[in-house]
This record gives sequence, structure tokens and C-alpha cells, in this order.
Amino acid sequence: MAQKIKALTPILTAQPVMPVVAVESARQAVDLARALAAGGLRAIEITLRTPAALDAIRCVVEEVPETACGAGTVLNARQYDQAVAAGAKFIVSPGATMEVLDAARDSAVPLLPGAATPSEIMAMLEEGFELLKFFPAEQSGGAAYLKSLAPVFPSIKFCPTGGVSTKNVNDYLSLPNVICVGGTWVAPKAAVEAGDFAEITRLAAEAAKLGKA
Repeated sequence: MAQKIKALTPILTAQPVMPVVAVESARQAVDLARALAAGGLRAIEITLRTPAALDAIRCVVEEVPETACGAGTVLNARQYDQAVAAGAKFIVSPGATMEVLDAARDSAVPLLPGAATPSEIMAMLEEGFELLKFFPAEQSGGAAYLKSLAPVFPSIKFCPTGGVSTKNVNDYLSLPNVICVGGTWVAPKAAVEAGDFAEITRLAAEAAKLGKA
């Protein structure tokens, strides 16, 4: 497990914001990944929320090699295996079940599991995970909640996702137990649908400059 954490760490530390996107086609995903990479965000989480997601991951892996493409909203072992077969470099789940954990244990592709309560965090520690997704971040207590967890779980680093925006992103990034945040604002749906990838590159460039206070 330590080796897998080691593989995931450089992906999460390379940029302050992980774009979390749902795409309608593989071509859209490739254009989006290129626009984000041009702005300095060279890792992307494509969520398995659309029928195009697996093909999108496959095409981004093949056509945008500078981007580390991961799969998000992975809910079971079948999806885990499908994402790995598509070439995903990392897997993100909103929570953690024994089925998903078993799939992670059997795979070389690292998992970022979700945990939001002290008991869930303790369970993940027992399984060897020290990098966790915190979802839905704002609805689960936000930055103030994560701050209260830091002295209790000093080895844990979180990627909070859900409700994170330009208005509160620095509240999260200033915390010692936040490794990066997941955000949708860097790839707004309207800009993607309009093909305004220059705007997405601009937003990505702004996000790439964010840092811990």
C-alpha cells in the first residue's frame, strides 16, 4: 500500500486543483484535457457519470500523454476494472466499500478513497490509506471541519471536493491536511459546450497559481 501511496502523491501535489469533469464525448475530453494542460493543470479526473467516460479516459491517455488521467465516481469493482482497462492512472471513489478496497488491493493503479467521518478515516488508516477524498466537502462541514481533524489524524491528507470554488478554495489550501482540492469551476459546463477552450485554459492558469497561504 505504501508504494501505491507513493505513486499517487506526485499526482496530487503537482497542482493545487484537480479538475473534476463529466464529459459527453471522447473528443470533448481530449480538447478539455489539452486546454487544462496548457494552463498548467496536467492531471484530470474524468467521472464515470456519463456513457462516454471510459472512452474519454482511453482517448485522453492515448492523445494527451502529458496529462495524468484518472477515473472518478468509481463505485464498485467492475467500474474499477473498467477504468484500469481504459488506462486510468488513478481511481477516485466518493466513499469506500470492501468491494472497492479489494479491487484496489488487487490492482497496481492507486485508489483515492472517500472518507468524511472519524470512524471512516480510522477504517481507512487500518487499510493503509493516508490520502483521502473528502466529499461532499462543503456539505460535510467544509474547511472548519477539516481543520478540526488535523491534530487528531496528523498523517492524513485530504483532497476536498464538492462545493469548492474560487470563493473558498484558499480556505482549504491553507490547511496543513489538504494536499489539493477537486474542482469543477476550472471547466465550466457552458464553456465546454461552447467549445471555449481558451477560457478553460485561462481558468486553469489561474487555478495553477493558487497556493497555500
